[in-house]
Amino acid sequence: MNFESRKYVLIASVLFIAVVFLLRLFWIQVVDDKWKATAANMAERKITDYPARGFIYDRSERLLVANTPVYDLMAVPREVKAFDTVEFAKLISVSVEDLRIRLKDATSYSRYKPSVIEKQIPADQFAAISVHLHKYPGFYGQSRTLRTYPPRSAAHMLGYLSEVDARKVEQDPYYKAGDVIGVGGLEQFYEPVLRGRRGVRYVLVDVHNNIKGSFKEGIYDTLAVEGQDLFTGIDLDIQRLGEQLMVNKKGSIAAIDPRTGEILCLVSSPTYDPELLVGRVRNTNYGVLQRDPIKPLFDRALQAQYPPGSIFKIVQSLIALDEGVITPNTGFPCNKSLVGCHNHPGAGDIIHAIQYSCNPYFHQVFKRIVEQDKDKNRFKDAALGLGEWERRMHSFGLGQRPGIDLPAVKGGNIPGPAYYDRKYGKERWAFSTIYSVSIGQGEVLVAPLQMANLAAIFANKGWYYDPHVVRAVGHPDSLQTRYLEKHVTDVDPKWYDYIQEGMRRVVEEPGGTARQARIEGITVCGKTGTAENPHGKDHAVFVAFAPMDDPQIAIAVYVENSGFGGTWAAPIASLLIEQYLTDSIARPDLMKRMLEADLIAAEKNYVKPVKKPRRR
Repeated sequence: MNFESRKYVLIASVLFIAVVFLLRLFWIQVVDDKWKATAANMAERKITDYPARGFIYDRSERLLVANTPVYDLMAVPREVKAFDTVEFAKLISVSVEDLRIRLKDATSYSRYKPSVIEKQIPADQFAAISVHLHKYPGFYGQSRTLRTYPPRSAAHMLGYLSEVDARKVEQDPYYKAGDVIGVGGLEQFYEPVLRGRRGVRYVLVDVHNNIKGSFKEGIYDTLAVEGQDLFTGIDLDIQRLGEQLMVNKKGSIAAIDPRTGEILCLVSSPTYDPELLVGRVRNTNYGVLQRDPIKPLFDRALQAQYPPGSIFKIVQSLIALDEGVITPNTGFPCNKSLVGCHNHPGAGDIIHAIQYSCNPYFHQVFKRIVEQDKDKNRFKDAALGLGEWERRMHSFGLGQRPGIDLPAVKGGNIPGPAYYDRKYGKERWAFSTIYSVSIGQGEVLVAPLQMANLAAIFANKGWYYDPHVVRAVGHPDSLQTRYLEKHVTDVDPKWYDYIQEGMRRVVEEPGGTARQARIEGITVCGKTGTAENPHGKDHAVFVAFAPMDDPQIAIAVYVENSGFGGTWAAPIASLLIEQYLTDSIARPDLMKRMLEADLIAAEKNYVKPVKKPRRR
């Protein structure tokens, strides 16, 4: 075998193949520019796939929040060729100066990474733009979604979307500049659930922005994961009705299903159209709403804190009965030298005291709670009595932030010994200093949501679930287990029967303070309140539950600057109860009067009378 000759043959073959490849490369790179042009016309592009944000439904699975498609116009500076800026600016409806500034900012950011040139272009408008994009290399559209609100209702409760700020981008690696995030309401509280997880695709595009295929067969791509839907306990019918009834009024409505803690409606008035804070018009409209003197952005149902007024008497009654300082048959005269009161028959027992809402009666009740002669020093004795009272009040969820699935809710104030020690000094206060607390005035503050929860507690005779908006996540049957913990008040349930009967008489019997809340065929238990307002007409409040023997709704209505609770708050609450329980309204005259009332205009013309000092 001649190995030497074979060696030369092998060497020659290798050299021949090498020469062929070199000649081919020379031909491709120097002689024939077809391949050079093809390579120049291909570019790798990273496309972010934004997932559809989860929908939000009411208790009957009617849409409260949905999505609508929009497009961001993107540009990759290194791919942009010389073009007619005047024509392009006209095409996307921006000024030539703005277009040049945006392109300059995009180039400063990165020549290789895409930047947003125009945000949130509606789908129909982008359709007209997209047919011309082949003339503008380096520009392309990226789809995403914005929120839409089919009922145009419940703006405060739902929240809205806004671009993330630089601080959030630094704190959370998920977000990048230009992303949107939930602000306020359910959008903020359930942001991780609603947003889903975005995906990324790497594609090859030609000079005409046509996608030529995936990059490396998609090995670097990640799939987008859609956000989960929220199923709420909201009843859209009474939510809408509540908003209609509160037009031209300041205040709030909160209604709860006492059996579950699910919120049925949550109204803050004045309100606003949630579509005003969607997309490119959000910043402009937000500024207008923020400057409005009637403060439509302020969520009164969760963030306003008011003196509860006379609705506080039903809690005072329970604590006094359980403490043993009164019995169901204890009576006190209506001594107006102690505290002012309206004219009514004598209250010979706790039931009639609630029915007539007698102020001097509850002045004496609270005095017995605070002064129990547990210490010879009257200041120490008052601190002991008030401390026990404060502890029991907390068991009703008062003075504490509610565990609701919404951000920025206030917890009110239940003043205890520590509070008054800070205010007046230790052993420098007694019952005579704080007696206004007896009728829900003074330093006591509650949020409207807490008032509705209080009504739920009386409906349930001593227990409640944390109020919550969302009943299920992802699927209607996927109930949230965190809202299944039952809270029990620190009062013997046997006393609730007396209070319920008093509340029934408030609505159903002559001499009751809420006769306008009666509903034919439905027994309503309620309590009116009138909270003093040093700046104008007093505020009206009403809490109620119904039906008495099978409570299905507990409600609180607070109407600012409207006077007595039975005039406006009680009728509004009764109309909502009627709608919820019967799916209809059988009192058109009352409905008309509530809808047509303009209490905001009346407030402007009101002059508060000067009260003469009253002897204490």
